[in-house]
Amino acid sequence: MSEVFYTTMRCKLGDSLLKKLSRLITAAGIDKINFHDRFCAIKIHFGEPGNLAFLRPNFAKTVSDHIKKLGGRPFLTDCGTLYVGRRTHALAHLEAAYENGFSPLSTGCQVLIADGLRGTDDVEVPVPSGQAVKSAFIGRAIMDADIVVSLNHFKGHELTGFGGAIKNLGMGSGSRGGKMVMHNDGKPSVEPNLCTGCKTCSKFCAQAAFTFKTKKAHIDHRKCVGCGRCLGACSFHAITNSWDSANSTLNCKIVEYALAVVQDRPNFHINIINQVSPFCDCHEENDAAVVPDLGMYASFDPVALDLASIEAVNKAAGLANSILAERVQDGSDLFTSIHPTTNWREQIDHAVKVGLGQNKYRLVEVK
Repeated sequence: MSEVFYTTMRCKLGDSLLKKLSRLITAAGIDKINFHDRFCAIKIHFGEPGNLAFLRPNFAKTVSDHIKKLGGRPFLTDCGTLYVGRRTHALAHLEAAYENGFSPLSTGCQVLIADGLRGTDDVEVPVPSGQAVKSAFIGRAIMDADIVVSLNHFKGHELTGFGGAIKNLGMGSGSRGGKMVMHNDGKPSVEPNLCTGCKTCSKFCAQAAFTFKTKKAHIDHRKCVGCGRCLGACSFHAITNSWDSANSTLNCKIVEYALAVVQDRPNFHINIINQVSPFCDCHEENDAAVVPDLGMYASFDPVALDLASIEAVNKAAGLANSILAERVQDGSDLFTSIHPTTNWREQIDHAVKVGLGQNKYRLVEVK
């Protein structure tokens, strides 16, 4: 049975949430990891500009400072997005991170985009126990780190029901090619109206899958292997993803990508359950929180951590001024009430099945 440590958002005079966070991760055992002179990737979501529900940089600084006191070399990191937005390539992603307050000055550590300038700098990582994928394309900087710590804003999610440690590690650590594999069968397509015929995409294709008979790019899916490098190479967003993977398959792939990230090296995970928005922090809008701020949770087991967070949210009273007031509720499962087409249990069940973690845990409160 895994241990999950938690603390509430209540603070006595003279205390603070940041002090409580430091006590929490200490009690949960982060000091047991040998950080001395080792690179530590703090996997975080920097938030799409416009969204205000993402974690404040102060949380990241507390974790970063703690790791540095233990002799580690932490850095904040995330990978580029598959959709068109403010985080599709490293320059825009860094600008978005800085705009939302994540800079070396505010967090006490460097900020790196793990999959490089165009989202093409990745490592193919074998997943021996994988059932949906046999290998995962993970951002190189994340795989080059000696230790992984996930710092997660726990929230709802429109495709997977919820987003916590597993999703931050799995989907968030996938390169653009990896994200495409998770979201569909790995075959991109070209929007002719956006294509300029510059042929940059073909320079990044190792399979010679591109032709230009009409001066517009065309992808031969018989040759395409779905690496996704062309998505990062195109500066005009002419190459797109078809988003056709069923939610159940998507959940399985996310789990196996998370497994690829943490297997065979030290890892530790933190969920902050505040401003629990119904949608991912990838949205420019975040909508009103669906439950009150509940607390901070930490564990070496990302599965037990997410399950404990889910059950904490489901026990909480929903807020009347949120999307919950517009949705039919089943009386027991807040996440399914918000997104009826999702089944968050698939993510937890599959994670247990492939050995990412356990669905049995013991809660330990930290004052």
